[in-house]
Amino acid sequence: MVSTGTVPTTATPPGRSGVRPGAVIALLVVAAFVVILNETIMGVALPELMRELDIAAATAQWLTTAFLLTMAVVIPTTGFLIQRFPLRTLFFTAMGLFTLGTVVAAVAPGFGVLLLGRIVQASGTAIMIPLLFTTVLNVVPAHRRGRMMGLISIVISVAPAVGPTVSGLILSVFPWRAMFVVMVPIALVAIALGARWVQNLTETRRVALDVLSVVLSALAFGGIIFGLSSIGEAAGGHALVPVWIPLVVGAVALAAFVVRQVRLGATERVLLNLAVFRHSTFTVAVILVVVAMTTLFGVLILLPLYLQNVLGLGTLPTGLMLLPGGLLMGLMAPIVGNLFDRFGARPLVLPGAVVASVALWGFATLSATTPIGFVIAVHCVLSLGLAFMFTPLMTSALGSLPRALYPHGSAIVSTVQQLAGAAGTAVFVTLMTVGAASAAGGGAGAVDATASGIHTAFFVAACLSIAVVVLAAFVRTPKQAEAVEGMPAH
Repeated sequence: MVSTGTVPTTATPPGRSGVRPGAVIALLVVAAFVVILNETIMGVALPELMRELDIAAATAQWLTTAFLLTMAVVIPTTGFLIQRFPLRTLFFTAMGLFTLGTVVAAVAPGFGVLLLGRIVQASGTAIMIPLLFTTVLNVVPAHRRGRMMGLISIVISVAPAVGPTVSGLILSVFPWRAMFVVMVPIALVAIALGARWVQNLTETRRVALDVLSVVLSALAFGGIIFGLSSIGEAAGGHALVPVWIPLVVGAVALAAFVVRQVRLGATERVLLNLAVFRHSTFTVAVILVVVAMTTLFGVLILLPLYLQNVLGLGTLPTGLMLLPGGLLMGLMAPIVGNLFDRFGARPLVLPGAVVASVALWGFATLSATTPIGFVIAVHCVLSLGLAFMFTPLMTSALGSLPRALYPHGSAIVSTVQQLAGAAGTAVFVTLMTVGAASAAGGGAGAVDATASGIHTAFFVAACLSIAVVVLAAFVRTPKQAEAVEGMPAH
């Protein structure tokens, strides 16, 4: 359904009787958790898929790469979609696409159809996250946003963290199709509850879509993520094309995209309003979110490799060992949200950055003889530090914007998170590969070489974490969005 004016006739403005924003947000959080979970669920399953479908590792990796690429292409358009279409329409579109993609993947006869299912899944996922952000910002008072953003942090940080655990548990009992089959009834229940609960709590208006901006954003973010995702494959000699080609195309397209958005900034055709970066609180917080997400995804890719290839653990034990940290992050998110409402951002982010840095230095000591208990403990410490960073940073970033910029801020935060995830995977894998190759050249065996490569990756990350601690000192608590003066959205 498309709106025909400033506010759709079916919209029920926040605060009116009969509206249950709490139920709507709760449903959006659960739905978003389910769809985001699928972003990292394939990692543990790739070896089995390679055997079942008779495909190479470089081909199997496309099941994750294509998911990230689709997210990168669709998310920048969500600022337009959220302004143009009602909440109910976007919710059913997102969950419908996700459910359809899940069904296609579950019944896929081969790799091509499975890849198509993942792409359709990602299209729904890309819409859901910015939709959740914008809804919370529009209906939750500023003094309670920390608590609500704590719930969103569970989605953003915990769902990817527990993805490998979920897939490991499922694959230990059932074939790979079960990863998708179990998601279908959950998605259908969410759609059924959405039909009852979801209401049009946000305002819509007619805005134009600039097609050139969409094309440039697809080339920019798609090219960069494809290039970053190919770095690991290139290190192993399996890159589809030279890594520099998509990176250069992405960089040039990104420059053109930025110029285009700046020129359209005063009009309704702007796709992503870059005026959000004129708010220093938003800019600093987004930089730290990028670093935190880069670290999270880098650890999520390296730890399973370390546990399986160095310590010799199986798929299920590996998934279970990552579970305590993911659960801890989930348990801490609402607590940190409440603390943010009381004390603001800096008293939480700065200690969180210090704790995360200590954990990364702990990971830098990993070797072929490290006790498993130490690995679990350090992972929990890292999860604790990141938990104290995610909620305050996202709340500070988005809460510092005027209401007119909420859709654009949400889309930008979601986009950079995807870029950070791809960058974390690429950078950590590349550092590991270089370190392992150097150790192997010095005569180390395969296990010791891999351990050395993982040490190299974590050592570099630990060094960079010191800069994060310094930057965390500049985080500020935003004023209430209604009181912030900023550039108009259009």
